[in-house]
Amino acid sequence: MNGTNRTNGKGQEAQEHVLYVHFGEGHTPEGYPGLLELIAGITPVVQALPPDAALADVGGALRYFNRTAIELAGVIRVRALALHGVDCTVGVAANPMLARMAAHTGPPGQVRAVPGNPADVAAFLDRKPVAALHGVGPATARALSAYGLDTVGRVAAASPATLQRVLGATAARRVHDRARGIDPSPVVPSAPTRSVSAEHRFGRDELDPDRRRRALLTLADELGFRMRVDSQVARALTLTVRYADRSTTTRTRVLPEPTAHTPELTATAYALHNALGLQRARVRALALRAEDLTAAELASHQLSLDPGEEKARQAEAAADRARIRYGTGAAYPAGRLDVA
Repeated sequence: MNGTNRTNGKGQEAQEHVLYVHFGEGHTPEGYPGLLELIAGITPVVQALPPDAALADVGGALRYFNRTAIELAGVIRVRALALHGVDCTVGVAANPMLARMAAHTGPPGQVRAVPGNPADVAAFLDRKPVAALHGVGPATARALSAYGLDTVGRVAAASPATLQRVLGATAARRVHDRARGIDPSPVVPSAPTRSVSAEHRFGRDELDPDRRRRALLTLADELGFRMRVDSQVARALTLTVRYADRSTTTRTRVLPEPTAHTPELTATAYALHNALGLQRARVRALALRAEDLTAAELASHQLSLDPGEEKARQAEAAADRARIRYGTGAAYPAGRLDVA
């Protein structure tokens, strides 16, 4: 695979020029901006995908560096490991969807490419489950599977009329294109949204869901306190679970309204954790990241007629004052892990 021009699913010339970079072992939220700057040293077209990935379009850098996209991906891997101690997995393809899928196919810590010609793209996608297509959620996958369209190859071979009856016109066109490896979405240069994060590493591989919930309470309390001190609120919360085999799972949920209230952050963290169905998973670490921060004074807040909620917020404010004056151990929620 040498990054030469080929044709895409529409018969036009295509070239492997999009990289999906996933930051694996050694990555920390604090080091994320530095890793984005590293990629920006190769190409200015970098789209941040916090908390642990980025897209890059190296089309303009191929001639400048006189290297293929696969070779540039290797350069990024070497520099990230040497300068930041982070082992990256990089997918290389002609569009963002295929690059994502290439990165997630196989073990971490490699460069994997999907050649741009239609035959190779079709072979890469053929037997993958339809849920593997980026943008196809569980509900759409279930609807397609109910009609026997459970693999990408079968969806690509289905008639547009059949897909339209199952999904509707707009969704059918989008899914049919993606099943044939067509993704017109560009790499849009962006900086990561403002965020704040906290992580808890267990002393041993943790199997107990109750201790994991206590850790989530501890992290949510820490994030809430830090945001309230800075007069900020978050619009979304991201949970990252790191397992004993060093793999990770990341899930994000938009909050009902911007908040820094610990009970609301904790409830969302619990919901994200429960949705993973970890059961007897061996968990090494948990991290919470409050995303899309904004000034508290600029955020709207739904007024509540519940006097209990107002009392809870007043108690939280009093506890914050005690913690600012006497230290973080002066007041904290019952059930919090001892992290001293």
